[in-house]
Amino acid sequence: MNLADMLCYADIHQLNKIAQHYQCECSGNSKNELIQAILNAIYRNESFNKLIGDMTIEDIRFLNSMLFESSVTYSLEDLTARASQARFTPVEGGANLSREMISAFKQKGWLFNGYSHETKYVFHVPDDLKERTCKALQGRFQSNLDRVDEPPAYRDEQNVLADDIRYLLRYLAQEDVPLTTDGAIYKRVLLQLLDGMTVKEQPLSRGGWRFGYGRRFRDYPDRFSLIYDYCYYNDLIREQDDQLQLTDRGRQHVTANRKEDLGQIFRLWIRLYKGPIPNILALTHWVQRLANRWVTASSLIQILSPMVKPFYYDNAETIVEQRLLQMMMHLGLIRIGENNNGKVVQATPLALTAIRGVKVTDEEVITFQK
Repeated sequence: MNLADMLCYADIHQLNKIAQHYQCECSGNSKNELIQAILNAIYRNESFNKLIGDMTIEDIRFLNSMLFESSVTYSLEDLTARASQARFTPVEGGANLSREMISAFKQKGWLFNGYSHETKYVFHVPDDLKERTCKALQGRFQSNLDRVDEPPAYRDEQNVLADDIRYLLRYLAQEDVPLTTDGAIYKRVLLQLLDGMTVKEQPLSRGGWRFGYGRRFRDYPDRFSLIYDYCYYNDLIREQDDQLQLTDRGRQHVTANRKEDLGQIFRLWIRLYKGPIPNILALTHWVQRLANRWVTASSLIQILSPMVKPFYYDNAETIVEQRLLQMMMHLGLIRIGENNNGKVVQATPLALTAIRGVKVTDEEVITFQK
């Protein structure tokens, strides 16, 4: 529902709270006057843009967690958790601060309780406010973006990841792939596999910190780790008897010469990376919106980093550059090139279709022990 509908269902006490927040001059006893005054106050562009401009980074993080979701209801516990996640540094009395944030958004008209007996204990965000907030935030972010001309050369990996998944399955159909006692592919065989990929990667060097972004992230380079995990979690391969083998389903894919769907690969990537980066899906939406034309990677990273919580030894900038942008390029969602401004980025036509409508609940997130 839109804001006007939710205001109609709201009780006069909440309407008065919202009207007081916007300093509306109207009768506090007339529901119709209150609704009209609130709509006029919120829908004024200058008023709305000022609200967005005055928001703290915690407010933006909290809103950002809901802007691109298909969910239409939120429990108090869910909102409290989101408000808590918006503060990257723990503080004393954090639960109370989270509830204060929720109350503040109720007073601004961003959150409403349900109107039926079944939904009165859950919250809703007006659909039209979500879209207006996205547009206002996009304008705020774009004012700090550095736009550039198309670079002389760039990497575009659209549709390539699916080809290399098919290559891995064909390789397993023809070759024996023994595994170490830790369940990893031996380096000699891994070198052959990586050499046959369309996009070349090098095996990992010994040492270094590798954790959190996939089941086999500790053993393989980033892109191959995603390919491997996609095949594993889609029951195309199995680790059995110290061998990496095709499953019956994997053999069917090879026989049918099937090409994997980008949307499904993207969704698995979100499930793998959402543990260390809880708002990764929202971040992909922002990349698609902000990089609709060529922009410098440095300005995009600077805009997105405040919305990203560091993960162990990965700081916010590293997460945006390596875990988000680099992997979105491998997924074919962005192009990356270089010019006199350094690294530059542009979203591909695939980005919008792949990202739109994807939802991953917390229960679907794939987590890993350190």
